[in-house]
Amino acid sequence: MALKIDHVTKKYQNFTAVNQLSFTIEKGEIFGLIGQNGAGKTTTFRMILDLQETTEGNISWNDIPINKVNRDVLGYLPEERGIFPSMTVEDQLYFFGVLRGRGKKDLKQDVDYWIERFELVDKRKAKAETLSKGNQQKVQLIASFIHQPEFLILDEPFSGLDPVNRELLMDAILYLKEKGTTILFSSHQMANVEELCDHLCILKRGVSLFTGSLKDLKEQYGKKKLSIRTDLTEKELHTLEGVTNVKKTRDGYTLTLEDETYGKQLFEQISRGQYMDKFSMDYLTLDEIFKDLVGGIVV
Repeated sequence: MALKIDHVTKKYQNFTAVNQLSFTIEKGEIFGLIGQNGAGKTTTFRMILDLQETTEGNISWNDIPINKVNRDVLGYLPEERGIFPSMTVEDQLYFFGVLRGRGKKDLKQDVDYWIERFELVDKRKAKAETLSKGNQQKVQLIASFIHQPEFLILDEPFSGLDPVNRELLMDAILYLKEKGTTILFSSHQMANVEELCDHLCILKRGVSLFTGSLKDLKEQYGKKKLSIRTDLTEKELHTLEGVTNVKKTRDGYTLTLEDETYGKQLFEQISRGQYMDKFSMDYLTLDEIFKDLVGGIVV
């Protein structure tokens, strides 16, 4: 394992921000840390970065206590903007690279590569304050890993991005993973977490509600989502045993079931022995599971 969080607690006087949190991240893995605002994600990031001490428990990187690890091993993209408004894109990247231990000549190839990859060639001499929010976010992301860290924390990296730029960043994150970078990733957009992460931790008020693989989490819930096309009305579908929720879609209905064992009898009841061109059972999305776990309603 690369990063180990071992029964970590963080208290501020009478308030417990993180409570007995434990998880491990393997080398080269993208691990998701998700939760509502105030769940303890940022506090956890700060303890990993050794910006705050733990009240209890230990954090280590490759079995070395985190407070003894060379800081250049780490990279961090905060949710808040952290670049200099009056500095050009190019100077910005050189500055952060040199600050984290790389020589300016050594940086040139990487700076040129990422400026081109993120479609910032015509902006390289522009001041950050003149850029769109999306381009500022791209610059900030490059600055977080231009020094080639082994471990990278990304807090809401897709904030403010349009679909095209989101895809650019998604590809870049997967590229870094392929190169061996270990990534801890947080986002309120569960589709991004689902697309990027194999393992995750779901936090609520500083406590882990689930830690493990996305596959295991979905299998715990089972195939409770049923998509159908039928002549039955929404009211009629609501009356069927095992159905907890009915949602009308553009081309049919999506039903939420108590559990997947109701699938066979529902097929028989809904089809009434006739051909059905759509009857598909699937796992809940991470977004639906997250809402259920943190106390919301699955819809």
